[in-house]
Amino acid sequence: MRYLLILLLTTTRSYSQNKNTVNWINENLIKIEDSNPDSSPENFIGNIPDKFENAKIFGFGEATHHGKEFFNIKAKFFKYLVVNKNVKAFLMEESYPAESAINEWISGGKGDINTIAENFSIHPWRTQEVANLLKWMRSYNLNKPIKDQIRFYGIDIQNVQGINIKIREFAKARNILIDEKLLSVLDSCVNKKVNYNSPSDWADKHNPELQKIKNVIVDSEIKSSSNSLQETRDVLRSLDYLMDYTYYVQDNGSNVRDLKMFENAEHIIDSLTKNGKAFIWAHNEHINNLERISYGSGWTSLGAHLNERYHNDYYSVGFDFGVGNLLGYVAEKNKPHHWEIFTVDKPFKRTYSKTLFEANTNIFFLDINKLSQDDEIDFFNKKEKQLILGGPGYNPKDFHLIPKKISEMYDGLIFVKKISVPDYNLESL
Repeated sequence: MRYLLILLLTTTRSYSQNKNTVNWINENLIKIEDSNPDSSPENFIGNIPDKFENAKIFGFGEATHHGKEFFNIKAKFFKYLVVNKNVKAFLMEESYPAESAINEWISGGKGDINTIAENFSIHPWRTQEVANLLKWMRSYNLNKPIKDQIRFYGIDIQNVQGINIKIREFAKARNILIDEKLLSVLDSCVNKKVNYNSPSDWADKHNPELQKIKNVIVDSEIKSSSNSLQETRDVLRSLDYLMDYTYYVQDNGSNVRDLKMFENAEHIIDSLTKNGKAFIWAHNEHINNLERISYGSGWTSLGAHLNERYHNDYYSVGFDFGVGNLLGYVAEKNKPHHWEIFTVDKPFKRTYSKTLFEANTNIFFLDINKLSQDDEIDFFNKKEKQLILGGPGYNPKDFHLIPKKISEMYDGLIFVKKISVPDYNLESL
């Protein structure tokens, strides 16, 4: 009887605390009217957090790479920032080789959206939602001088395919003599794959050779009277990305990937933009203010580097959700690997999502900076779990619920009660 009484008292207290937290969330949330990428977030505009208002660099994440609503809401905010805050640099968790064709197209070049979308090395971006955003960029850029146009940048280093061909063709067109042995090193670095189980000396061994190629190009261009300075800069950037990739190979990805993503973003923001403003599209695990995976991983995130470098000029927005349809890659023994759609019909236990799902609004924004300092409810300062889904998406037999403290991870959080799978049928565009 005594134990039953203790259980009842504990349950009652827990229910009361949860009810107070949900009421507190309802009182402090900023409603987002819908996930329509073509509508303006009017309610948010009327309640913009001070840090967001004054920031220059905006990192927008996603809890999964396969969330239609995440994509559309990010597009909605990007458009607002372009039109109202003069943000013209769009940085993506995508490779450098994707840049040139996409920039040519959104600047009015020839081609169609189907072939342009195929430039993405990350398959989740090949969706109608992302393609529609590129179409909007193209429309926005129409009849504007280059200096006023939106520019697309890939900051990730996981894919460097074609960089060797680009450099070979550049050298040939400019009559720049580069030793074939050095060009062979170039080819081998592009084609080298990451062996996650075996560290190597790949970067230490090959980067001095890549630097020699860079020096030859720089020396040749100094002596040349060519006016194609932009093309030369692009080629040198491509070499920098390849050198980054060699460190990624050498260190099995680990901490190198986000560090190099940061260095690429820093160069773009500081050297290639007029106003130091940028929008960054990537996973929650990259844009957050602390680290990738879990506490103590030692894998400092892109967002943590940005936060340290730019302080209040950087604003990170994480995403979470409650239920919905999730795409996942299934690899089963003795069966063909395939993509499948799974349904999550209720939030997972002991997650932030479980409590946030009880709020009275379907899509909402929370100013974590402000709310985590509220002594009345300590909700965001408590470690709870968050579902982390990367490129392979969701598999009910193998998924990750990672303990986090949202107060340490994000400046703001967008919660979507129900998400769905993006549209991968580009033929209908």
